[in-house]
Amino acid sequence: MAEFDKPSSTEEEYFAREEIEKKRKLAIQQAQALAEQQREALKQQHHMKCPKCGMDLQALHRGKVEVDTCFNCHGVWLDAGELDRLYEQMQSEGQGKVMGAILNLFKNK
Repeated sequence: MAEFDKPSSTEEEYFAREEIEKKRKLAIQQAQALAEQQREALKQQHHMKCPKCGMDLQALHRGKVEVDTCFNCHGVWLDAGELDRLYEQMQSEGQGKVMGAILNLFKNK
């Protein structure tokens, strides 16, 4: 009966591996949560800030396109797809070909 009082060594190894695996998963979850918190903190710190001078960006509407503008350094910033929409809008309004040519320089090919 003394054999049944103490679990076998393979059983001890199994539970030790299970405990290690739980701790490893917990550490991964904690690292992911910390990384997400750091991303959010950076986003809050840099959201709508001018990349050139660091001042606040103001959203100006040019038709259906929202253009981010810095009144300090006079920089203009476009989000993904806004250049294409601005180009299409300029063409539909029949505005000068020069402006269309300038916007066309920055389009992805």
